[in-house]
Amino acid sequence: MTTGAITGYIDVAQLVLYAFWIFFIGLVIYLRKEDKREGYPLENEGSSRVRVVGFPGLPEPKTFVLPHGGGTRVVPRVDAKGYDLAAKPTSPYPGSPLHPTGNPMVDGVGPGAWAIRPEVPDLTHEGTPRIIPMRIAAGYSIASQDPNPIGMPVLGADGVQGGTVVDVWVDQGEPQIRYLELDANGRRILLPITLARIGKNGVQVKSILGSQFANVPGLSNPEQITLQEEDRVTAYYGSGHLYATPDRSEPLL
Repeated sequence: MTTGAITGYIDVAQLVLYAFWIFFIGLVIYLRKEDKREGYPLENEGSSRVRVVGFPGLPEPKTFVLPHGGGTRVVPRVDAKGYDLAAKPTSPYPGSPLHPTGNPMVDGVGPGAWAIRPEVPDLTHEGTPRIIPMRIAAGYSIASQDPNPIGMPVLGADGVQGGTVVDVWVDQGEPQIRYLELDANGRRILLPITLARIGKNGVQVKSILGSQFANVPGLSNPEQITLQEEDRVTAYYGSGHLYATPDRSEPLL
């Protein structure tokens, strides 16, 4: 027999190969179970009594300790519930497109959907709110080479002014602007900086109309934004790309 042979048909290299196959299959099953800690079991449109899990099944519940005294969280949570969806299927068949029954920009339909997140702000490593207005953020200012948006009018996709920039909100974890704070007829709202184009004559927003700034979800605290509020504010502006005007949700041809 050659070097490494155990019998005439089995050698060390063959055993190592089999061991690798077994390890790799076990790794795939383990990772597939772990990625089911959130979002499972799936909802069955045909029957609410059927739990869609697939293979492999759900992992055993695990308790995670959140930082900065945020308590604990147990996942997976089979009793987790979302919000009531203001939409109905266009046909009685599973998987049919959903048609909004109310105002899709605030009801969380399609591109305006949001996730259920904790009503607490995102925190820095030191445990302080990460995204705050520049008026209380020590050491932050607008670079002299960049246009200062404070005081500029904010125009919707129709060219109508929806508000005026009164402050910018900075990310203390990363040196960048996250939101513009607007005064919309006496109401303070936020505008994600990624959906704003700052020019010489003002701030242009393509996703919503000037009149629709009045319905942007507000904040519970004027100097911080929670994770849930971030999702809802971003979802509102994002939904405008499809629902701001009737023609945006119609086919091009």
